[in-house]
Amino acid sequence: MSDVEATKGVAAATALPMKADATVGIVQVVPTSAPQDEATTRLIDTLRDDVIPTAEKGSTLQVYVGGNTATFGDFADVLTGKLPLFLGVIVALGCVLLMVAFRSIVVPLTAALMNLLAAGAAFGVLVAVFQWGWLGDLVSIGKEGPVEAFLPVIMLAILFGLSMDYQVFLVSRMHEEWTHTKDNRRAVVVGQSETGRVITAAALIMISVFIAFVFEGERVIAEFGIGLAAAVAVDAFILRMLLVPALMHWFGAANWWLPAWIDRRMPHLSVEPMEDAPVAEIAELDTVDQPARA
Repeated sequence: MSDVEATKGVAAATALPMKADATVGIVQVVPTSAPQDEATTRLIDTLRDDVIPTAEKGSTLQVYVGGNTATFGDFADVLTGKLPLFLGVIVALGCVLLMVAFRSIVVPLTAALMNLLAAGAAFGVLVAVFQWGWLGDLVSIGKEGPVEAFLPVIMLAILFGLSMDYQVFLVSRMHEEWTHTKDNRRAVVVGQSETGRVITAAALIMISVFIAFVFEGERVIAEFGIGLAAAVAVDAFILRMLLVPALMHWFGAANWWLPAWIDRRMPHLSVEPMEDAPVAEIAELDTVDQPARA
């Protein structure tokens, strides 16, 4: 325990009472820094990597560093290590679904890029507000500190769902016009003009709902509210209404290109329902089905 007390960053180390025949003991270590400070994380790493291995050497002693601070740090490390896989699976599944729906390679890749940009903007706002303390007094979030480790995982799943909705609203109308006219410029203009109001109205509703989370008085709920509101605002008003149409104008007919060998192997799905049969055909079927009159 003396080695722990002598470690830089340790304010005190106290052994809790234990029975004479006990094989497990607890030593309470109090750092000189706050639990959320980076110095506390460095202290935990120093104890695990340097101090404890030296104490265990040449004996049967086994020492573990626990407590809330160490547990939260370990949990954050696990989530951070799995985050690339989680993000890759979400992006891949979204690209496959959009490729099947719109028979295109460029449209899914553009959508994935826009989703990542929206998520990055949202996390930037979260860091500025909650870690750097910008507008902290305005939203009453208290002292600045790190963002919770589980927040990116949950937010990514929600954001990709919302962003995919906006992309489908926008591109489905463009794809319909492209199918009828084969004019990319007209398809983009018509699709944006006819779906823009729907997307912006839906975005305003979602932003209002997410902003309401801030007034709950809970830091975690406020993080979700500010992060999701910022992401929806950037996604709907900047990415979907400005950047996506601009890129689709730039790519031209390449927006709707799909290699023939991929097209043959993919199932054919339709975002819009099939049109009703012509009236003449329906009338003819009704005539055939009716019994002959005397």
